[in-house]
Amino acid sequence: MRVLIVEDDELLAAGLMRVLEHSGYAVDRASNGEQADHALTVDHFDLVVLDIGLPGMDGFSVLKRLRSRGESCPVMILTARDDVADKVRGLDSGADDYLVKPFVLNEFEARLRALIRRSSLVNSSQLGCGDLMLDTVARRAWVRHNELMLTAREWAVLEYLLLRQGQVLSKEKILQAVCNWDESISPNAIEVYMSRLRVKLESAGVNIRTIRGFGYLLEASEGVPQTEH
Repeated sequence: MRVLIVEDDELLAAGLMRVLEHSGYAVDRASNGEQADHALTVDHFDLVVLDIGLPGMDGFSVLKRLRSRGESCPVMILTARDDVADKVRGLDSGADDYLVKPFVLNEFEARLRALIRRSSLVNSSQLGCGDLMLDTVARRAWVRHNELMLTAREWAVLEYLLLRQGQVLSKEKILQAVCNWDESISPNAIEVYMSRLRVKLESAGVNIRTIRGFGYLLEASEGVPQTEH
């Protein structure tokens, strides 16, 4: 999943990026409001972590402009401001969560996962299809209780497909979801990851279909019941 960190504190931003990248997210960072507003205009993000006290355009303005464009991606405000009036203003402006600094990293990550699940209409940290089960908290996957070994990139692609199973996803959307600005991956690389995943999921009752001209569709194989997870 792709996350934008909007934070002018270099040390804090670097720490958050390191933690989220280790957890498998594709992470980009904007250091001021103007950069953030531009990034959110030209790119797609699955979640935004937004400071309020930014140089130039403040976080409230970034959020207001984002929502005025009809964008519904989840936004977590992460700020040192603990005044109730600021919390109310942030939430009323369209923020989905409000976390005050200093904070505990475990809580920060748990809140991010909850926001992503909510935006994807998923109620559990465990994603399933056929005999495949993927745990987004433990970062482990199983096929009929046999652990599935995945590279970091395969994990990112599979998680994205599972969160949107039943939807046709273009190569461009998948690339945007799993790559940050510093990475350069060709659309052909997505074909390679899909091929590898198909091999690893052969016994899972999971089908990754190629919809020619449109993209990929993950679904349970025909005749395979959806396993309860």
